[in-house]
Amino acid sequence: MTKEECLERLLNAYSHHYDIVRDVTVEGGSYPAEAIFFLRDENYLISRKHVLNAVENHEYVYFYLTDHLDAETLRQQIEVSRAAGMTNIKPDKEHMSSFVTLVILADTIDPEAKAIIKKTRFRKNFRLALHGWMEYHIAAMEISTQSFLSNPAGKEAKKLLEMNFNPRQTKKGRVSQ
Repeated sequence: MTKEECLERLLNAYSHHYDIVRDVTVEGGSYPAEAIFFLRDENYLISRKHVLNAVENHEYVYFYLTDHLDAETLRQQIEVSRAAGMTNIKPDKEHMSSFVTLVILADTIDPEAKAIIKKTRFRKNFRLALHGWMEYHIAAMEISTQSFLSNPAGKEAKKLLEMNFNPRQTKKGRVSQ
């Protein structure tokens, strides 16, 4: 499979719960696609006019395609995607959480870049978490070896990659025979 075919397959999987935006330009770079998730939950008193409380959850997923991922390019993409996601976050009393995710589809990945992916961590609280928090996720697929990587926070994004591209993996996580 080519990177573009992998991206189309992945966007199809994300499109069930996310809004997909193509050819996204952000300050410092561009991405072939972005997936945006928004969930708002409210509790009412008698009618919808009287909202007791509300919470909002957001996720911004940026997709990056490359032939070869080296450490310097990875560092740059982490900074660009994190900054782009942070500009979308508007913390207030109803904001609970936001996730900024970078999904990388690369033919090959340097060992140094693999190490950076595994150890990257970023989490930010807004007003001592009274206005919510954000967390940064990375998931990557090395197409040539069919291997999947993520940082500790990006395990769910890695699972989605595995479910869509690992031929031995079934949807329930069991290995098929």
